[in-house]
Amino acid sequence: MRSSGINAEYGGKAFKKEAGKVSAAIAELSDDQKEEMKSQLETGSYQLTVGDNSYEITPAMISGVKTVTKTEHVREFVPSVIEPSFGIGRILYCILECNFKVRESDEKRTWLDLPPLIAPTKCSVLPLSSNDVFTPYIEQISASLRKLGIPNKVDDSSGAIGRRYARTDEIGIPFGITVDFDTVKLNSVTVRERNTCTQIRVPLDEVAVVVNQLCSDQLTWFEASSKYPSFSSQETI
Repeated sequence: MRSSGINAEYGGKAFKKEAGKVSAAIAELSDDQKEEMKSQLETGSYQLTVGDNSYEITPAMISGVKTVTKTEHVREFVPSVIEPSFGIGRILYCILECNFKVRESDEKRTWLDLPPLIAPTKCSVLPLSSNDVFTPYIEQISASLRKLGIPNKVDDSSGAIGRRYARTDEIGIPFGITVDFDTVKLNSVTVRERNTCTQIRVPLDEVAVVVNQLCSDQLTWFEASSKYPSFSSQETI
């Protein structure tokens, strides 16, 4: 319901400086109050209370009180936005979270159980010591792995071999090739598997192919262990 407010000619003269306050009070009336005012004005006057004051409203003071129907056009809309939140960061976090492990025998030794297919570096190449006699073999093995497209890391830093194994385990390298003095004598190397820490001895000219098969799931570690002799070494760091 809509009221047009105070008629300036009659209401202004009657209420003078109070006219604005009276007009505002009429505008703030509820629909029921406006309906009551309209009904009373049809037969007489209406008493408007504003605070502690009461004002008599006559039909001449009001421009009009009428019922107005307003049509509002509403368009209902259901949002259909899909936010998968499937960025590469979340995928990498899940991979690291699910594959972080701790050695049961030593809680300080942690490792990443990254499957060979997704491990950034597939194989490490480690000389047993800094003896120069191992250098040609290290270069030969690294070149053979690169030729087959196998990302590898040579770790010829100083320190015990067990400590270097632990470092490669921490960054998720699944396999490690170690060149030792038997490599010089027997032309073979050891291949270490990260998860079990077990090792096998493989001929030098076969090691790159064996590692490639292990990394591409063409050969399991169990099958490789059955085919090649096992090798025991110190894992002490």
